[in-house]
Amino acid sequence: MNERNYYLGFSCFPGIGPVKFNQIIKRFNSAKEAWFASKKDLEEALGERLSTKFEVFRNSFDLKVYANKLIEKQVRFLTIRDSEYPKLLKQSKKAPFVLYIKGKFDFSAKDSDKMIGVVGARKITVYGREVTKIFCEELALNGFVIVSGLALGVDAIAAQTALENGGKTIAVLGNGVDLCYPSANKNLYDQIVQSGGAVIAEVPIGETPGRGLFPARNRIIAGLSLGVLVTEGTEDSGSLITAECALADKRSVFAVPGPITSQMSKGPYKLIQKGAKLVTSAEDILREFKIIRGSTSAEVEPLKSLKVKRG
Repeated sequence: MNERNYYLGFSCFPGIGPVKFNQIIKRFNSAKEAWFASKKDLEEALGERLSTKFEVFRNSFDLKVYANKLIEKQVRFLTIRDSEYPKLLKQSKKAPFVLYIKGKFDFSAKDSDKMIGVVGARKITVYGREVTKIFCEELALNGFVIVSGLALGVDAIAAQTALENGGKTIAVLGNGVDLCYPSANKNLYDQIVQSGGAVIAEVPIGETPGRGLFPARNRIIAGLSLGVLVTEGTEDSGSLITAECALADKRSVFAVPGPITSQMSKGPYKLIQKGAKLVTSAEDILREFKIIRGSTSAEVEPLKSLKVKRG
């Protein structure tokens, strides 16, 4: 087994995330050394409780069998040390040390990092549906890869619009890439995989959706993207968590204004009040990244931290 496979093994242990894994690598110099570390060394690195759990896991987990399951399910993986790992995501403060990928999207290709996250409400309004389609059509036609979460509402509309306009889309899941959640989006899931896009996740195959996995998924959407566009959402929408993650990674945040009487416009307005770029067309976003002629007016001040309810 090579070093990459031991990264894979650690990704299957639920007690270790990106921060803890980085500490492990610094302590042991390699994932393989950490995997075979003595009880004493593990306790020093992980503490007694977590090291005991890891020993039980390590003794019962068959890396070779798991690696073969990935092949059977046509799932590949990238580690953060691989040259093909997404460049922008690697710069993120909490970049996943393993990404599971279903689909043929080439993260090392030219302009592969020309991505924008598009997020918003699940219970989308007619207005939200329309503006999401308008923005994503223009962004896709100008070479942007649309990144979203495959949820109902804005996520699904964003991905579908990209595909309908010959673009590519990346769906970031809060569950294993071999599972489609919600099941209502199975046709969209298949289209993404078959069209040269990708469905990705940091959790292992077979992992079912869990409430705590979705905020973590949001940080990957932000980390992959040059910026995040919020088209619609309430003031405590999960899309604002994605915006918060974008700020942490020093990425742009864009918000579409809507009817002031709509609860679904409160999220974008909250972002705008905090300094997000108010956008009324995709051209505003293209100008921000100097993709077409023109320039933004005044520079947007860094956004203040957003207090978003996570429950």
